[in-house]
Amino acid sequence: MSLVDTREDTDTTSLPKLVEELGISPRQIMAVAQLLRDGNTIPFIARYRKEAHGNLDEVQIARIQERLAYHRELDDRRQTILKSIEEQGKLTGDLKARIFACETKSALEDLYLPFRPKRRTRAMIARERGLEPLAERILAQPPDGTPEQDAAPFVNAEKGVESVAAALAGARDIVAERIAEDAGVRGLVRAAFLNQGEVVSTAVEPRTGQPTKFEQYYDYRERVTAIPSHRYLAIRRGQAEGVLRVQIAAASEPLLEAIAAGQGLNAASPFADHLRLAIEDAYKRLIVPSVEIDVAVELKLKADRAAVEVFAQNLRSLLLAPPLGERRVIGIDPGLRTGCKCAVLDATGKFLDTVTIYPSQGERAAIEASVEICRLVHKHKPEAIAVGNGTGGRETEAFVRETLKKAGVKDVMVVSVNESGASVYSASEVAREEFPDLDLTIRGAISIGRRLLDPLAELVKIDPKSIGVGQYQHDVHQPMLVDKLDEVVVSCVNRVGVELNTASAPLLARVAGIGPAMARRIVAFRDAEGAFKRRRDLLKVPALGPKTFEQAAGFLRIRGGEHPLDSSGVHPERYALVERMASDLGVELAVLVGNGPMVDRIELGRYVSGAVGEPTLKDITSELKKPGRDPRAAFEKPKFLDDVTEIGHVKPGMQIEGVVTNVTAFGAFVDIGVHQDGLVHVSELADRFIRDPSEVVKAGDKLKVRVLSVDLERKRIALSAKAHPGAPHAAGASNGRASQGRVTRRPEGPPPPRRSGFSANPFADL
Repeated sequence: MSLVDTREDTDTTSLPKLVEELGISPRQIMAVAQLLRDGNTIPFIARYRKEAHGNLDEVQIARIQERLAYHRELDDRRQTILKSIEEQGKLTGDLKARIFACETKSALEDLYLPFRPKRRTRAMIARERGLEPLAERILAQPPDGTPEQDAAPFVNAEKGVESVAAALAGARDIVAERIAEDAGVRGLVRAAFLNQGEVVSTAVEPRTGQPTKFEQYYDYRERVTAIPSHRYLAIRRGQAEGVLRVQIAAASEPLLEAIAAGQGLNAASPFADHLRLAIEDAYKRLIVPSVEIDVAVELKLKADRAAVEVFAQNLRSLLLAPPLGERRVIGIDPGLRTGCKCAVLDATGKFLDTVTIYPSQGERAAIEASVEICRLVHKHKPEAIAVGNGTGGRETEAFVRETLKKAGVKDVMVVSVNESGASVYSASEVAREEFPDLDLTIRGAISIGRRLLDPLAELVKIDPKSIGVGQYQHDVHQPMLVDKLDEVVVSCVNRVGVELNTASAPLLARVAGIGPAMARRIVAFRDAEGAFKRRRDLLKVPALGPKTFEQAAGFLRIRGGEHPLDSSGVHPERYALVERMASDLGVELAVLVGNGPMVDRIELGRYVSGAVGEPTLKDITSELKKPGRDPRAAFEKPKFLDDVTEIGHVKPGMQIEGVVTNVTAFGAFVDIGVHQDGLVHVSELADRFIRDPSEVVKAGDKLKVRVLSVDLERKRIALSAKAHPGAPHAAGASNGRASQGRVTRRPEGPPPPRRSGFSANPFADL
């Protein structure tokens, strides 16, 4: 996410509201605002400026940035509105105060509505015909007179007022518009639609003659406050495809009564019926349509945020998946008609060799394929073979495993690798720059192999939306999705750190402060001048100045460099401090780095200063104990059933281990090795009631599941993570971090309460 321009006066003015919204102290908010104004990136602020902001994490800092931007936009809009009303000569002291008191954009727009330039309305025409005094009479609700007598003087054929009835109708139009433009009335109706309203969907009959995936929404309603984001997005998709008709509805009678009371309706007045008619007209014709749109937009924004958060969580899990590490591998992009492309990579991911095999095209071709596999293994001695999980993947995996078994090769693991987005990478500009002379399919095999070596380093080359870890990604607000996913990628890259001398330009571009153009300059400098020996050498790169160096240096690593701390997460600005620590201990710096017992002897209190506090000192000592430690878990390959390779092999009751590929608001999708992910509905994920599947699983987890049902026609597999059939709920998940492959059992709990819209069909929310 790009840094936003900040204005200190706006930040100060909105500070009380920000404190209330975020639950963060004023000092912390202002510190973050100042750090952002100074051009610092979120990863740098979170990692290396903890004393300044009070040890906030990246999520909190990003939230502060987001809310600061909102309040600045609100202030900009406020100034524009004040200027517009002032130019009209209608700005009063009271109105100005109310405008400054607005805390939301919707409240601000409600106040501006009467002054907003608009096309000709029925009320405008009535005013041009001189009917405003009659409208004032209706609003005044006098106890005497009759509407017909008061309206008679306004009948004027030349002005288009043909009768008393026409005069009264025009006056009611003026009254209706005035009521509809009352900020208090609009706020009342909007609040009612938000808090008591319902999302109502019905079928569009001509489109429902045959089964659709929206059948459960043909006659459906759910409270606005309760409807889950994924369900609302599903309904919106049904509306977009012309299958559903959707509206936001609320009980009108209480609202009409409240509006009438607010307008001073006097039941004893002869004009009461006309005011009542004007209120009903204002409500139905002018207020409800716009408020319904406002609420729908707010619901959509809320649903988008929730969907984007789920997408972001899945992406983070995939990017931080355990890497195999620096080992020789063979990547295989499986294919049936065109064959399987094999690419050999060295421990750094450098392309060495390639061959195409055809194991599925007859016995002779299979024998030749076996020979080629054995030749590659004998020549290059890989430690693993990565097979893409696309079409033909399971068959290819089984073929390679059987070939190695027959050849007596026991020390080469065969691993199925998620190849989502590999074809996107292979056709990208990045791939063409890396391998201009290679075929697309060979590039795909290289990408598959590299994903096994280091998922993060390879996946950053692909548009996150092409990795396939979210629901409704095409339905949500695209700029919001792009910004959030970019934020996640940057966060993950900087959390892990980047090896400066081997990183690709796309990976370097995600390091705090660098960006694509500077990343290309760094790679070009490295290619021309050779490997970097010290972090400080970065300053020799053309156009890379002190600010960029400050932001990026701590996240870059140089293994085997001249300075012992260049391989760690210690920022160069703290090198002198660490050297002082080593000197105080009476040892060389190189002896201190990586020496846990000696690091434990450091008395942190001696080094606390105005710029360096305990949080930074703890980070430094942690890095000194394990310099450049990769925070990702150790690699552990999944175990699929060898005789289950396609959906036709899957039978109810089977126990299978799979890998979670996608976590949604309604459950988790699990790859069980048959080219079609199964769904574990949220009700089957845990032995207790959970609202959010991410409470118990995340993308990349290994999960032991039981097959509940298989729908071959629709290619749907329903799974359960229950420990025992018939138990209320149970789940077994391993994230490779804390449990290291063990099945985790959740404590017994009560069955989940019935929820509005809940369906026993695990695919109902798709």
